[in-house]
Amino acid sequence: MSIRILLADDQAMIRGGLRLILEDQEDITVVGEAADGAQAVELARRMRPDVCLVDIRMPGLDGCDVTRALAGPGVAAPLRVVIVTTFDLDEYVDGALRAGAVGFILKGAAPALLIEAVRAAHAGDALISPSVTLRLLRNLAPARTAPAARPAQPLSARETEVIRAIGRGRTNQEIAAALFITLSTVKSHLATIQNKLGVRNRVEIAAWAWESRLMDSAEPCD
Repeated sequence: MSIRILLADDQAMIRGGLRLILEDQEDITVVGEAADGAQAVELARRMRPDVCLVDIRMPGLDGCDVTRALAGPGVAAPLRVVIVTTFDLDEYVDGALRAGAVGFILKGAAPALLIEAVRAAHAGDALISPSVTLRLLRNLAPARTAPAARPAQPLSARETEVIRAIGRGRTNQEIAAALFITLSTVKSHLATIQNKLGVRNRVEIAAWAWESRLMDSAEPCD
């Protein structure tokens, strides 16, 4: 089955370019386009696409507002939102992820990264442009005045290793290879970690890892 995509961007040329990139893939179909935030929310709620690609700056509701409406805390059936933007600003990245986005991609990124972000979001994973990932996560801890929430239950040593790997931006496949465990075991650990931390996705797991200073004792990133 095709991955159904909603595009939300106030520039028709950008929407057209994204559509060409996406529909060149056999497993991806663009089912709708929105030229502003309010239209994006209305179409997304009505069409229930698999992934929404949303620009950060739009008339009316901006990308963070749209994300919060579709995937924010308290949304009963959250949709998967990936921000696609020109603006590589920490406040946009942080705001979008806290609003519930599962990805943040720069428009200048290679088309392959956009496709990877769509497939990751559809699979319940997350992807942030490499150019902003570590800078964002490393800056989260010093910027926060409140300590990260404590886990509802103690984390095992293996779960801590998985969290640190996620904090470094590792994929499930890379974690499985590094820890000599199966992919299904990694996914099982992720589900348990999300429950213990009270978070919704791996982006929030990574943020928690840095906010809690867990990464202070981690190995340097490659």
